[in-house]
Amino acid sequence: MWLVTSLLEKKPIMKPIPFFVLLIVISSILLAACQSGPGPEAAIEGYILALVDKDEDSLISLSCNAWEEGARTDARAYDGVETRLEGLECEQSSASDGEAIVSCTGTIIGTYNGEDRPIDLAARDFLAVEEGGEWRMCGYR
Repeated sequence: MWLVTSLLEKKPIMKPIPFFVLLIVISSILLAACQSGPGPEAAIEGYILALVDKDEDSLISLSCNAWEEGARTDARAYDGVETRLEGLECEQSSASDGEAIVSCTGTIIGTYNGEDRPIDLAARDFLAVEEGGEWRMCGYR
């Protein structure tokens, strides 16, 4: 009965949302929209995937300017070799001033003349650099 009475009297059924709650919700949405894109781990994972796919154009586009020639060299390293990737996982191990060191686990397996030759990704670290607002592969450590 009170609902009918409320509707007839045009009284609000619920209390209005306090202004500060609305402000918090809008701020949260704006902060989420302003966060940067994928981090250094994603950039390195993308580079490794492009390497295994022997996609030179992607290797170059995922590289910082200073590493473009290194990306070309990496692409040529697997000419004539069948490649596959097992167990790729990367994580940032350190960061400072737009640079990050990324450590990865997993194996690139190159098959040449019927023989598998594994390359352990944990054997070296990767340098990622933020360039043009995006994280990019920029060499090995």
